[in-house]
Formats: sequence, C-alpha cells, structure tokens
Amino acid sequence: MTTPGKWRKSTRSGANTGNCVETRTLNHTGAAIELRDSKAPQLGSLAINRTDFTALLGSLK
Repeated sequence: MTTPGKWRKSTRSGANTGNCVETRTLNHTGAAIELRDSKAPQLGSLAINRTDFTALLGSLK
C-alpha cells in the first residue's frame, strides 16, 4: 500500500494572510497531486494528475 506524502504549504503563501493552498503527492512517480485549503482541511482535498497540475500552474503564472 502506498501512503500519502506530507502536506506542504506554498512558499509564496504569506505568513499573515491566511490564504494558502497545501499540496501533497503519493510516494511514487506519476502519482496524483492533492490540493486542499489549509484553513479548512476538514473539507477534504482535490486530486489532480501531474499533467493537469502543471497546466494549472502555468495558467496561473
């Protein structure tokens, strides 16, 4: 069984803004990326494949 990695907060998230997204992956190559709101982790996460995640980041830049 593969276990999820640790949640990581974006380095661009300000310490005082409270607005941030956390990400994690499964511990193997090609795994999906999970995203969640750090203020409300109890609401769950969204899983997205690496290709779509890369496209999402590119569109946000």
